[in-house]
Amino acid sequence: MSIFSGFENIISENCPLRDYTWYGLGGSADYLIRPQTTEQLQEIVKRCHENEMPLRVLGFGSNLLISDEGVRGAVLRLENETFCNSAFQQNTLTAGAGANLNKLVLESVRKGLGGLEACTGIPGSVGGAVRMNAGGRFGDIGSVVRSVTVMDRAGHIFEKAKPELVFDYRTVNITAKVILQAVIELTESDPEVLLQQVKEVWIYKKNSQPLDTHNAGCIFKNPRGLSAGALIDRAGLKGTQVGGAVVSEKHANFILTEKGCKSSDVRQLIDLIRTKVHKQFDVDLQLEIELW
Repeated sequence: MSIFSGFENIISENCPLRDYTWYGLGGSADYLIRPQTTEQLQEIVKRCHENEMPLRVLGFGSNLLISDEGVRGAVLRLENETFCNSAFQQNTLTAGAGANLNKLVLESVRKGLGGLEACTGIPGSVGGAVRMNAGGRFGDIGSVVRSVTVMDRAGHIFEKAKPELVFDYRTVNITAKVILQAVIELTESDPEVLLQQVKEVWIYKKNSQPLDTHNAGCIFKNPRGLSAGALIDRAGLKGTQVGGAVVSEKHANFILTEKGCKSSDVRQLIDLIRTKVHKQFDVDLQLEIELW
């Protein structure tokens, strides 16, 4: 009997994951699970824990590379309305992990609430953005997140709030498997001023990043005081290609994919970049993209 007996209606076996990522690459998951309620999610998480089955959470797949061999174990998609709701109350935004971050940025601006403008153009879910403290040169989401509700491996739900909740560059001190929602503190501001800031962030990204291509955002974190893209550029790696994967000519910290590309091509190109940058500058580039 399957460990997921009774949940057949929300589970797809041997499910291809490429359609759920921006790269559009990779193999299948043993189980792709779409819980419809928090109670279902708790039971699924508990069963995975009790049966020592690997469990991952898939957001919008915008900063993710899945291996050609696929993913063993279970993959959760929190796409039901239960996990995607958001609500504004005065200056506070409570957003489910599955909520669309980009839409919330614009909705906040329309309401004259500032704080999320730095997340303009980040194509991710709230849960994924919190998990990696998404942001850029204009700021990050962690600066406005007040608390996060999470679920641990045993299915227990609890809240982690500042100051115990600590954000750092592309990371947060959350070890729980599942993020359920985030409470975000915003600030009253002039909608026109906020809209102008959003436009400035968008124009900067449009001019400096290959937004109209198959990519998964920045591949590497910026080393302290340095730019990963600049290091890769100085190493002469713009345009370098492995199979169907190529370093962007527009921004060297982006890897683009061409028709016929495999995940293994991207991984080999990542290894090549790291090796050459280390050899030339004695800098170890750390991944920002997540590899499954």
